[in-house]
Amino acid sequence: MMTHRECFQKVMAGERTPWVPNYELGVWPQTIERWYGEGLSKGATHLDRLNMFEGNDLLRLDRRAFATIDISMSPGFDYQVIEEDAEYLVARHSNGIVTKALKAGSIGGARMCMDSYLRHPVTDRASWADMKRRYDPDLAVRYPFWWDEQARLWKDRDYPVCLLGNGSFGLYSQLRSWVGTEDISYMFYDDPALVEEMLEVNTDFLIRLVGRAVRDVQFDYFSFFEDCAGKGGPLFGPELFRKFFMKPYKRIIDFLRKAGIKSFWVDSDGDSEALVPLWMEAGINCFWPLEQASGMDPVRLRKKFGPGLALCGGIDKRELAKGRKAIERELYAKIPPLMESGGYIPHVDHTVPPDVSFPDFMYYMELKRRLIGLG
Repeated sequence: MMTHRECFQKVMAGERTPWVPNYELGVWPQTIERWYGEGLSKGATHLDRLNMFEGNDLLRLDRRAFATIDISMSPGFDYQVIEEDAEYLVARHSNGIVTKALKAGSIGGARMCMDSYLRHPVTDRASWADMKRRYDPDLAVRYPFWWDEQARLWKDRDYPVCLLGNGSFGLYSQLRSWVGTEDISYMFYDDPALVEEMLEVNTDFLIRLVGRAVRDVQFDYFSFFEDCAGKGGPLFGPELFRKFFMKPYKRIIDFLRKAGIKSFWVDSDGDSEALVPLWMEAGINCFWPLEQASGMDPVRLRKKFGPGLALCGGIDKRELAKGRKAIERELYAKIPPLMESGGYIPHVDHTVPPDVSFPDFMYYMELKRRLIGLG
């Protein structure tokens, strides 16, 4: 019988397999609070994002692992509360971004809605000079002190390991974090040389940082975190992709491919379908999590792009809140045809919100297991 790792590699290669790994992204803390009143034992498990990404016994999720290398700016900015009242908190975070956050409904640092982004740390060339000094890839603290032992333990594993943690590295997403969505949109036209410099610095940083990791471990995949689209389409078009992003994507992928990594993912919410052909040209062969509210239907995408693009996700979280009949319709419409074509791992299209009950989520998990060949 195939190991989990062997099955994962076949799925990523677009091959049909008798079963596929069982993955999920996670649940909101507010969802867990609801589930405690619906049968989830507080002492039975921890359903936080990391434990769901790396496996979970209660849900019988398969194990994955992620290389915990520190890719953040160092030193970071000092956390600073700028303004606070009964409803809102305005603060500067360690990444230099100033946000306004709604306090009501917060649990464990997670809020019921996204923060408003007020200011970003890079506004001109002087602030960029300050920023790039914070990205020294050779700092000893970037690798955990147990790295050598971890690399040894991964030598004979039977599960896949991803280079870096989930949501760690992106090209557009890093520009947006430094500059902000609106300002980077203008900067593509007003100062393209600065955009190119930022991308080059970011690419150099990554390649130098992970050099030790790829010498020590044979990784199975690498995931670019981009989140570069909304319901109306991507935040930049194919022309800008080719001008600014194609070269750094190819440079990173070529470097990692030479190190033995075969699968390259892009993580983006929203409707980024217009960019998928360019990502595939750059070397991307898996796209996720396929947000259904934005029309990223995995059955349609498979027909359009073929088995050369593996797909993960695509189960509509909104349908899980509508009861068992809706869950059945959603899963039967997507999983059997995509299992037949190969190259698909189904899971919810993002973390599970608190309108989904614990009994309905467990029903979803059991039905999904049967449909993906795990009994």
